[in-house]
Amino acid sequence: MLAEIITIGDEILIGQIVDTNSAWMAAELNNIGVRVKQISSVSDDRQHILTALKEASKRADIILITGGLGPTKDDITKKTIAEYFGVQLVENQEALNNVTKIFARYNRPLLEVNRLQAMVPENCEVILNNNGTAPGMWFTVEGKIYISMPGVPHEMMYMMEDEVLPKLKSTLKLPVIIHKTILTVGEGESFLAERIADIEDSLPSYIKLAYLPKLGQVRLRLSGYGEDEATLKPEVDAYAAKIIERVANVVAAEEDIPIEKAILNFMTEKGLTLSIAESCTGGFISQLFTQHPGASKVFFGGVVSYSNSLKESVLNVRDETIAEFGAVSGETVTEMVEGALLNFKSDYAIAITGIAGPDGGTPEKPVGTVWIAVASVNKKVVKKLTFGNKRKQNIERSAISALNMLNTLLHDSGK
Repeated sequence: MLAEIITIGDEILIGQIVDTNSAWMAAELNNIGVRVKQISSVSDDRQHILTALKEASKRADIILITGGLGPTKDDITKKTIAEYFGVQLVENQEALNNVTKIFARYNRPLLEVNRLQAMVPENCEVILNNNGTAPGMWFTVEGKIYISMPGVPHEMMYMMEDEVLPKLKSTLKLPVIIHKTILTVGEGESFLAERIADIEDSLPSYIKLAYLPKLGQVRLRLSGYGEDEATLKPEVDAYAAKIIERVANVVAAEEDIPIEKAILNFMTEKGLTLSIAESCTGGFISQLFTQHPGASKVFFGGVVSYSNSLKESVLNVRDETIAEFGAVSGETVTEMVEGALLNFKSDYAIAITGIAGPDGGTPEKPVGTVWIAVASVNKKVVKKLTFGNKRKQNIERSAISALNMLNTLLHDSGK
């Protein structure tokens, strides 16, 4: 069963907003056994929308549309869909009741433009929007399913979870798709591929292996396709176990989670704590940890010691060290990590200092020079890394490198 996603809105095409809806929808559809054939973005233009719908109907069984359902004049999706099917717009009483209820809740007058939200193509089945005024619409025409939803992410997500996905599962006979993801760190995809080549060659045709690299990490994703979950899942798990055994030294997690979440899980299980002293990353590493619920069980906090004076006063870095070796040096980052361990009383600490760019570099220390230290009371690792001259990339690469170093230290410590 194939699907196509069409997002509508000039704001996407000019880069004003990022289309996160499509990625989320594709993942959810895949989980229920629907494969996404194509994702398209089109402008708020009648002919563009009509063409996109016509072409999508030739490629896919299910066409999902988001955007263009608001109350303003540039929101033309509803009218255009009605034109595509050759039907009229009619007022839907359930949708009108929903709009009326929402405006009454906030004690605001119901304007005519808001009342028009209840106008829908006469051949649709209305999907009520419990989080907004624009209803969703479900069409079944000539064996194809068309589903139109608001572009506001939280409205679309609730509609998908509460109505669309359950209806698709109950309406269609869908295949089983089983995914198993292994997160590896510190080894490139070509080296991994070479190490597990024989395992990959032995996979049956209905189990595929994908390599998903990202900044010092590679996710290995096994995907099994079949009709019977009871037999398919154990088979996928068995191949995953073979891969995990083969590359155990670089496996950070046996599920599809980011590296910082894998670290949090491991440290939570072991009862370990962490503090961070950041300079060039400006709190980015701390944010990676604290975005996850339960981070407080592990993460004590830390300091963004951008200035030399703060490195000295909060982390006990000696002014003589900075004067002799500079703020970006192995000596300084060593004293930073030792100061974090001492002052924040955590089991482990990360420290990082560098030149993120695009300026501030010297011939001896060019932009992209980064020193990272990770330490426990018993062990310490200090590394110098050199990246490029792109500030954002340098911050992200520095953070991931620090996390990879911490992950290795945690597992090497045998705790």
